[in-house]
Amino acid sequence: MTHERQHDVDAFPRAPTQAEWEAMSGEERARVVEALPAEVTWEEMPMPEGDLHTEARWRAQDALQDYFKPPRRRAYVSVALPIYYPGERRFAPDLLVVLDVEPHLRGKWLVSHEGKGLDWVMEVHVGGDRKKDAEDNVRRYARLGIPEYFIYDRARERLEAYRLPSPDAREYVRMEPEQGWYFSEVLGLELQLDGERLRFWAGNALLLDMEERNERLREMLGRMEQRRASAEQVRWLDETEHRLEEEARRREEAERRRAELQSELERLKSRGP
Repeated sequence: MTHERQHDVDAFPRAPTQAEWEAMSGEERARVVEALPAEVTWEEMPMPEGDLHTEARWRAQDALQDYFKPPRRRAYVSVALPIYYPGERRFAPDLLVVLDVEPHLRGKWLVSHEGKGLDWVMEVHVGGDRKKDAEDNVRRYARLGIPEYFIYDRARERLEAYRLPSPDAREYVRMEPEQGWYFSEVLGLELQLDGERLRFWAGNALLLDMEERNERLREMLGRMEQRRASAEQVRWLDETEHRLEEEARRREEAERRRAELQSELERLKSRGP
């Protein structure tokens, strides 16, 4: 083993190999899960890429988390979570999805402990060395058996996608878009770039993030308020019309009564003393 390889192995914690994991007792496994850190070091992470990078991640995460709610298929969606594959160097992808698992809060994903690996990964690229996302991760994620890998290159406003052609394959096939749209077989969703936004579609339905859902809610409440105000105005007009009609009826009744009294007075005067 070279010095560089030895340093690579020893410098950062790794999960046991699958054979080592299977040979452990339940208590030993629990100690491993507890001991593996729920964070990665600066040496393992790419340099911060600013708001464009952060915004793209949380918008995508929020849209997917909202979509994968009951009664839909269960899914765990997370960002920058430390991932431990058996015997492999850990990593923390920008966005990940694992299907058919409980979506509770986690500090890390230990494949042997969880019983499955990642189903879908996306990396967001804004600046720095693009080689990690566009070359290194393409090989790495395919070797780990991650079925689909998307790259959102926000600096160039481009979307790239890769898929394993079969469950046993360990080399990606590049996905070709149809008129700018990519279909994710894993998520069952279509992806497209709309200006500066990455969009997810479920059929004809656009998946909205929290900011957009709140804006829709504000618009809906605004329309409800307008309808309520209009209804109140109509009710006020109806009540005003009713009052005016009632007042007119009372005036007519008073005028009729006055006319009757005047007629009676004239009759009495005509009879004389």
